Order: sequence, then structure tokens, then C-alpha cells
Amino acid sequence: MAHFEATDIVESAQQIPYQGDAIIQKEYGRMLEDFVDGDLYVHPRAFTISHSFAQEYATTFHEASPLFLSAPYARAHGFNDLLVSPLLVFNIALSLGVQNNSEKAIANLGYYNVHFLKPVYPGDTLRSRTKVLSSKSRGGDKPGIVHVRTICTNQNGQPVLQYERKIMVSPRNDKPASNSNIPSTPDANFPEQAKPVIELPELPPLSTDIIEQTGGNSYFEDFKAGQIYVHKNMRTITDEHLPWTYRVGNTHPLHYDRLYSKGLSGPMSGEPIVYGGLVFGWLAGLASRDTTENMVWDLGYTEGYHTQPAISGDTVGAISRILKTEDGPIPGTGVVQIQLIGVKNIKTTEAIEKFGEDLFIKENNKKDLGKSKIAEKIFEIERKLLIKKRP
Repeated sequence: MAHFEATDIVESAQQIPYQGDAIIQKEYGRMLEDFVDGDLYVHPRAFTISHSFAQEYATTFHEASPLFLSAPYARAHGFNDLLVSPLLVFNIALSLGVQNNSEKAIANLGYYNVHFLKPVYPGDTLRSRTKVLSSKSRGGDKPGIVHVRTICTNQNGQPVLQYERKIMVSPRNDKPASNSNIPSTPDANFPEQAKPVIELPELPPLSTDIIEQTGGNSYFEDFKAGQIYVHKNMRTITDEHLPWTYRVGNTHPLHYDRLYSKGLSGPMSGEPIVYGGLVFGWLAGLASRDTTENMVWDLGYTEGYHTQPAISGDTVGAISRILKTEDGPIPGTGVVQIQLIGVKNIKTTEAIEKFGEDLFIKENNKKDLGKSKIAEKIFEIERKLLIKKRP
């Protein structure tokens, strides 16, 4: 421990001359030309998740599974402690990479091949690193598409999450390059898995007290292909999204800087846009009482898209369609594949009545089908869940 005498701080600002030629304004984020196939970015900062933060996320985002709310319940299922919500892990992993990956992006185009590999517990510390899979220009001033894969690891260097996303990024052309980007570190460890392996505990026998902590109509046997769950409760997003953006580590000013967002041109101009990972979290939470209350694990997602932005004041709701079911890899479990749809500023019951099957058609496919996109639809993704069979 170092010890030294504290000296007085003498005011000196008025004696130091102003130097107009010494102004520094750092720029972060990459333009299209800055992404090179194969580049590897080890993102700055690490994130230790406390018990209180894990539970605050779970309650703020309406998680109904006791795995994220009750340590005794989680331990009874073979876990070491209360689980950190996989979507909180996902949001932190993505946000830690924004400075390198997407702080200058126009849009996040989609999530792909998301796999949650290992439980994360309160007290764990997460880091994130990203590999550029491809960077494609469309010529001229048109924005290009950058495809990246991100690995999130815990304090032991073990991968807990692997996912991909595609980002729309403008070309720099004659603009100067950002002066504060962390360079690629091609020799850094990047523990990606071609065939991801998930590590979970076996499911122990459960006591009556534990069984009674969830509802009785959300076990694996209750789900049948073709069912459509219209989740009744909805959520009005307030300006709470501004601090939550930075609480999970996201540094893109589009989500919390009104001067920045109003200075943009086009459809993103106006109020700060709610960070999409938070919208995803609220939609999944709104669906959780009906679909994930008896889950054992979130196996992951494929092909997820934010089809419309949300801003403060919007009210969002969720609809789930059961796609298929099959026996799970752990005795006493089954796998349920679900299409999760998000809507805004329309009741979920009214959305089903108004749009019917069109809600479940990918928005990007509608032009070829001669159909119009749905302005009230904000999100679409497919997810796979490991759910307990009825004890």
C-alpha cells in the first residue's frame, strides 16, 4: 500500500493561457473502410455483475422465471446460485463491443446464431471480443454491411456466449479516420466454437416447495406446434431507457443523446432511439409468464431483426408462436422453438385481429410476396428454450 502526503491543490486556471490550437476531441467507432476481414478486436472494459444488478434487470424487464429471482430455486435446479438473465449477458456482451464495432453504425441489421454456452452468476466478470467475418461495400456513398462474430467470456476465460450480428455502416470516403480506435490484435485468443457446446447441470428431483413456485401451465407438455400466445400485459417505455443503455455499457449516442439524434437526417432523426437489446429484453420478459416460467435454459436465437425503432413513450407488447417441440438433451426436459414477435402502440389482441398471419412473415420477405410491411411490428426472432417436463 502506497502512502504519501496530500498536498494542497492550488487554483491555477486563470494563470494558464488558453491554447486554441491544443483542442482535442476524440472520435470512437469505425467506418466501413476500417473493417478488415479477419480483424480481431479485444474490447476495453470488463463488467462484474452484482446480485442487486442481476435482480434489478430481471424485475425491470419482467422476467417471470424464478431462476433469475430466487437463489434457493436456482440451486434446487442444480445451479450454483441465482442465474444472471441470458439477455442481460447478451446486452452486456454486445454493448462492450459497441465502441469498436458499431458506434458509427447506421443500424443493427440482425442477430444470428446466438448460443448461451455456460451459466453466468452474480459476481462473475464478463469481457467481450469480436472477429470481423466479412465487410462488404455496395459502392459509392451507399452504406455497406459488416458481419461480425462476438465471444463473451467470464473471469476464467471460459466462453459463456457466442453470437453473430450484421451492422450497416457508412463509408468514410474523404472523412478522417477515428483517432481513438483500438487496433486489431490478430494473435489474441478467440475461443470460438464451430459446433457450440452448452454446459448445464443435470436436473435434480424437485421438492413440492420448489414446484409450487411456478405456474402449472407452462411445462413442456403444455406447448404444441401451431399455438399462438397473445401476451396480454404490455409495457410503456419511459426515459428509463436512457440510463439503462449505459448501465449495460452501450456507448452509441443515438440511444441517449438528444442533440445527436435530432441532428441526424432520415427516419432515425428525432428523439433518442431505444437501444434494441432493451426492447428485446422487455418483449422476452412480457412473454415469460406464459412461455419461460418453467425454463431450465435459454438455448439461443437465430435470425432476429428490429423491424421498426422504438422511442420513449411507445408501448410494446409480445406475441409468441410455437413452431415445434422435441425431447430435450437432459432427462426431464424438452426443447420448444418459438417465434417471438414484438409490436408497438397497438394492443396485442388488436394486432392479431388486424394483421393475422402477416405478423409472422419476415418483414424483409414481404416485398417479394406483394405484401406491405407492418409499421406497428418492431421485432421478430426465433428462439429455442429448454423447458421442464411436468414433474
